[in-house]
Amino acid sequence: MLSIVIENMGLLCSRNKHYNEADNEENAQTAEIERRIEQETKAEKHIQKLLLLGAGESGKSTIFKQIKLLFQTGFDEAELKSYISVIHANVYQTIKILYDGSKELAQNNRETYEISSENKEIGEKLSKIGGRLDYPRLTKELAQDIETLWKDAAIQETYARGNELQVPDCANYFMENLQRLADANYIPTKEDVLYARVRTTGVVEIQFSPVGESKKSGEVYRLFDVGGQRNERRKWIHLFEGVTAVIFCAAVSEYDQTLFEDESKNRMMETKELFDWVLKQPCFEKTSFMLFLNKFDIFEKKVLNVPLNVCEWFKDYQPVSTGKQEIEHAYE
Repeated sequence: MLSIVIENMGLLCSRNKHYNEADNEENAQTAEIERRIEQETKAEKHIQKLLLLGAGESGKSTIFKQIKLLFQTGFDEAELKSYISVIHANVYQTIKILYDGSKELAQNNRETYEISSENKEIGEKLSKIGGRLDYPRLTKELAQDIETLWKDAAIQETYARGNELQVPDCANYFMENLQRLADANYIPTKEDVLYARVRTTGVVEIQFSPVGESKKSGEVYRLFDVGGQRNERRKWIHLFEGVTAVIFCAAVSEYDQTLFEDESKNRMMETKELFDWVLKQPCFEKTSFMLFLNKFDIFEKKVLNVPLNVCEWFKDYQPVSTGKQEIEHAYE
């Protein structure tokens, strides 16, 4: 009996020793985790979280790329080359939109919008390429075909009504640079990359530090760019907590355009409603807001030809002058 008790006590002591070792190991792990959390919390205090919001096509992603150029190392050669297929796709998509648009408009006005007979075959060929999922690399021959079609009077008339057809803002820039884009050794420039249009899906993030005098503070900024189309907005919500500031982008040039995803909805009205909705979110009660009125260069060319009052929001607006004075007045 005595020997059994002693054996059991020995076993108990052995188990206690084993448990104590396990406890010590667990305590050490807990302490390490707590230490890391404390370090990360301290680091987080220096990180300012910025959120880029806005409707689709508001120019958010261009601002995102500009910040990468200004505050990071910019784009290396590999990154620049990765935009070749995007830029070529933009070219094919644009010429398809214009060709298909001219055919549609010609149903009511053949004299103005019907493609010249010598360019119809080119148009059909390019429209088929533009409808593919995989676009060929832009060659000199294809660039020449696109240039020929672009210069067709009917295409130019169609381009003048681009606001009705979802023609991208990069259209004129890329059409004016076709031969350079088609060069066998083509590497996109920074400007090409800024014009390149890729619809943002999901969330893209970059981290950067300020420059100049502000750099001494040791602050770091994390900028989040999210898809602006309606079906992408449900992905925003989880980003709303702990935001230092919201940068809301509104394209001032889009007062006469409709949404890509809903052609019955004016883009400016959608932007207004989205801005109202974002401002009412409880988590933004103490958040700073910056409103970026974007695409002024397009606006100043457009507003002298397309009155501001075509938009429901500005239906009572009356032009007061002409030229630069009217541009400034309409902008205000």
